[in-house]
Amino acid sequence: MSNIYESAANTLGLFNSPCLAKVELRVACKGISDRDALSKPDPCVILKMQSHGQWLEVDRTEVIRSCINPIFSKVFTVDFYFEEVQRLRYEVYDISSNHNGLKDADFLGAMECTLGQVVNRIELFNYTLSQILLLLRECLIPDGFQSLNSLLNIEPVSGSLFKMVCCLVLSLSDQIVSQRKLSKSLLKQGNTAGKSSITVIAEELSGNDDYVELSFSARKLDDKDFFSKSDPFLEIFRINDDATQQLVHRTETVMNNLNPVWKTFKVSLNSLCSGDHERKLKSIVWDWDSNGKHDFIGEFHTTFKEMRGAMDGRQVQWECINPKYKVKKKNYKNSGIVILNQCKIHKMHSFLDYIMGGCQIQFTVAIDFTASNGDPRNSCSLHYIHPYQPNEYLKALVAVGEICQDYDSDKMFPAFGFGARIPPDFKVSHDFAVNFNEDNPECAGIQGVVEAYQNCLPKIQLYGPTNIAPIIQKVAKSASEEMHTKEAMQYFILLILTDGVITDMADTREAIVHASHLPMSVIIVGVGNADFSDMQMLDGDDGILRSPKGEPVLRDIVQFVPFRNFKHVSSVFLSFVPIIPTQLRLQKKYHGTKCSLC
Repeated sequence: MSNIYESAANTLGLFNSPCLAKVELRVACKGISDRDALSKPDPCVILKMQSHGQWLEVDRTEVIRSCINPIFSKVFTVDFYFEEVQRLRYEVYDISSNHNGLKDADFLGAMECTLGQVVNRIELFNYTLSQILLLLRECLIPDGFQSLNSLLNIEPVSGSLFKMVCCLVLSLSDQIVSQRKLSKSLLKQGNTAGKSSITVIAEELSGNDDYVELSFSARKLDDKDFFSKSDPFLEIFRINDDATQQLVHRTETVMNNLNPVWKTFKVSLNSLCSGDHERKLKSIVWDWDSNGKHDFIGEFHTTFKEMRGAMDGRQVQWECINPKYKVKKKNYKNSGIVILNQCKIHKMHSFLDYIMGGCQIQFTVAIDFTASNGDPRNSCSLHYIHPYQPNEYLKALVAVGEICQDYDSDKMFPAFGFGARIPPDFKVSHDFAVNFNEDNPECAGIQGVVEAYQNCLPKIQLYGPTNIAPIIQKVAKSASEEMHTKEAMQYFILLILTDGVITDMADTREAIVHASHLPMSVIIVGVGNADFSDMQMLDGDDGILRSPKGEPVLRDIVQFVPFRNFKHVSSVFLSFVPIIPTQLRLQKKYHGTKCSLC
């Protein structure tokens, strides 16, 4: 029995984890021309990522009015997997000033690349070459690799060893923040290159995901308009180590007002100061003009350390200085005062932070025993038990369960089956205990689930249909009971392994909408080669899931992943673990419960 279990773990490469890093992408364009030669475009960039052969929108920038060389303040944050080819497409549109939709927008060009092309060199600022080479030697890197650069520029044909080293190196420091830049021509219809170009700057984030909430205002700004008052907006730049300036945020424009109050905004500490509270920041106040030639009002320099003075209800003020006026005008004082009214740091806790903070994970497994899996006695069946080779269900079960069991408080997993006729009367059940102990369906560790699964197969008759609403409702009942306790320190994760499209979609949608109010998430792993396109409906990535009555989910609690798309176990785990801290925060927010971190 243990040989099958160990074989599944070895087949999946449980200890050869792929690397995951978070990357921020910033976009700028140059030389954009409007179809109307008499006006300037109002550009907007849409970022798309290829998934299963289709381009799906990830996010879009703001619209910048009347600008041929836009620098967008919007930051795209994406996950970078070292072992995957992640194809990106940047589409530039001229958005009508009447609305921000794409229906009547003019297509100005597009650029395609892979995320790896942007993030193609890793620069480690805090480690010497000798330190890194020592690390590589300890990782048994072949003697032929004489430098970090030669290692990181090769194709990762060595597979897990290459990725292990990358992960190990990246995990050494929270101060790894490196920028890479990619500039390419924008291709118009027919893939013809014009004179316009797009530049993408990628910045790999350090381990700090905290963000800060800032609220600025100003008073007595210089009036730059003859027949009305200035229309001010504020830009904040980070000064990089190479003295270049990186736009961090651009506020909205407050029209006809010398004492503007800008909207509160949020920005990550990585974006603002690369995690360095003493890094220099530069802020510029402009008077907006419709022709895109904005008038300079003034500037000031600061640091985030200085901004933190506004954390306790106090204000921090800076004189807004125009250097030219300061030189030319004898009695010049300033061009106004800029005020920071609020500075609030929001701690973004990781999955591990929540576990160490006292939140307990309750992990439940549900396995599809419908006839569409094939007769378990047939070697073509997804449930076929080979003496030495794990079947697809065992691979998926071990892949996710082996990691999740480390975060389960008691390492006892309730395991259920659905879609089978079960003894003694062989009626169809959609929530039976795999160990046939309805009073105690828990199994000792993931190996206990594997053993219960293998013992269960000869005793049941695979049948149907594929209904998963009952098992969601069963776990939701436990989550509901937990939520009404005083502590409310448990979070429930339901892993559903299935080979095909579910047949009770309406009931499942209803169950998910109900469960979205509870401390639980649902992970659905598609096993086999079936068409899982309809399953994406349950994953809120393509829109807001609603019940048949039209009620929307309170939170997006479902993550669907086809197991065949993942060559390594950690890819499956990493695809859904990042959403768990978010689900925890949202659930605590909506229901007022908290652990020591919330």
